Amino acid sequence: MSLWELVLIAVGLSMDAFAVAVCKGLSMKKPNYGQGALIALFFGTFQALMPLIGWALGMRFIKYISAYDHWTAFALLALIGGKMMIEASKKTDEEPESFDKLNIRELFLLAAATSIDALAVGVTFALLPDTDIWASVSLIGAITFLLSFAGVVIGNRFGSKYKNRAELFGGLILVAIGLKILIEHLSGKA
Repeated sequence: MSLWELVLIAVGLSMDAFAVAVCKGLSMKKPNYGQGALIALFFGTFQALMPLIGWALGMRFIKYISAYDHWTAFALLALIGGKMMIEASKKTDEEPESFDKLNIRELFLLAAATSIDALAVGVTFALLPDTDIWASVSLIGAITFLLSFAGVVIGNRFGSKYKNRAELFGGLILVAIGLKILIEHLSGKA
């Protein structure tokens, strides 16, 4: 997997976290960069850990699914991306309630919920032999951190008009990468 493809996967995975971070920024009365960094740290950490867990699980079962790995990678990425696009089209622009303090338990749950998709992507990484898992999870975590922090700031400054578009874009990226993996494998390039 090329660095460019990995960056696109990281951006695609981080769109859920970005959308939630925008909502958190919307609910801040004024910019709070310390809270923004904490939100980004939670999301970035979870987005990095989940693919690592998925990769470990995938490596354990690789011998059972290697004959169908390209179909599995395509199906997982297409399902995740499709789900993100469907969710983005259903969401409405509601005004979030305002907050002054972060609820760590809520933040933990949001970080876990927005990173479940990354678990499946980690399984996909196990199916792709040229994937450096440590570089991959580091890049995913870093990109998610940066985009989540930006989401808090953007949400606080510009409002909710970009939240659904970001999630739709992330879904499109994941579906496109899944399709690319499938086409490459079927044409014998992988």
